Amino acid sequence: MTLRRQVQFWLLSLAVFCAFLYVFSGVLLPFVAGMAVAYLLDPVCDRLERIGIGRMWATLTILLGFIFILVLFFILLLPVLGDQLAKFLENFPDLVRQLQGLLSKNFGSGLAAAAGIDADDLQATMTNLIGQGASFVGKLAQSLWSGGQALLSILSLFVITPVVAFYLLLDWDRMVERIDSWLPRDHQDQIRELAAEMDAAVAGFVRGQVSVCLILGTFYAVALAVVGLNFGLLIGMGAGLVSFIPFVGAGLGLVLSVGVALVQFWPDWPWIVAVASVFAVGQFLEGNILQPKLVGDSTGLHPVTLMFALFAFGYLFGFVGMLIAVPAAAMIGVLARFALRQYLASPLYRGTGHPAPVREDSVKE
Repeated sequence: MTLRRQVQFWLLSLAVFCAFLYVFSGVLLPFVAGMAVAYLLDPVCDRLERIGIGRMWATLTILLGFIFILVLFFILLLPVLGDQLAKFLENFPDLVRQLQGLLSKNFGSGLAAAAGIDADDLQATMTNLIGQGASFVGKLAQSLWSGGQALLSILSLFVITPVVAFYLLLDWDRMVERIDSWLPRDHQDQIRELAAEMDAAVAGFVRGQVSVCLILGTFYAVALAVVGLNFGLLIGMGAGLVSFIPFVGAGLGLVLSVGVALVQFWPDWPWIVAVASVFAVGQFLEGNILQPKLVGDSTGLHPVTLMFALFAFGYLFGFVGMLIAVPAAAMIGVLARFALRQYLASPLYRGTGHPAPVREDSVKE
């Protein structure tokens, strides 16, 4: 088969796969979630097998434990988070008005003098900006809440996902061997190398980042609750779960928590500083301990690339697209670096008479 025919075959396969995702995105959620659960838990199952537990019993033990933790979350934490979210959305307009009045009363004249504009104009501008921001955050929160309600109302997510995860986890090694047997013989070693690099990238980010998000969410929630911040559990958990996007989770959490703290604690500055310090400590832990230890540099994903992937896949395929955005971006990054290595080693780049070796660091993002 010529190179042109091979390129046409793989491009056609990619187009069919994307069309399949687009057409069936509405029913793929429990299956994609089941695949994600199986992928995350497969290393644990392999470790249990190595100590002498059969694959069937290892799969049952892990999946039952996972379901038990999930049920505890829905019984213990979800009602509290849902109650805080409902109250937050209900009180959000009043919180914004109080914050706007507090800032205008205590800082408006100083900001107006520094900016060289009239105090009334500055207050009107602040009111407009805060109102627009409040409207955006309110609509976003309401859409997420309604989407969460719709998601929770889908019984198939809780019925089909565990079944899919069980069968995939039980047959994971056999599926890998079967897919390996389908690889083109002429390119088998190269595809295996690329697949191993993709697996390292996806596993390094997904498994590591899930741990980072859970640890940060727990830390932020507990710390803000100890400080006594209203809606602290909700803000902390939300900031932790969005921490897979660099600086976004901590930034949103800091803005929301400091805004609530100003309304709640003013003029007691120590409590406001304590709220801000929670996120300063969290960022220190994330940047110096959690990220290097649990995630590392295995993905090669730039933060901008990650954000673009989330928006692009979410726009194209909805919530299912957001689930597959990070793994897909990591795989595309591996393929892009491979294509760049091939280009830098080809006469198309070197021309004639320049057989320079390709440096590995020249193809990293």
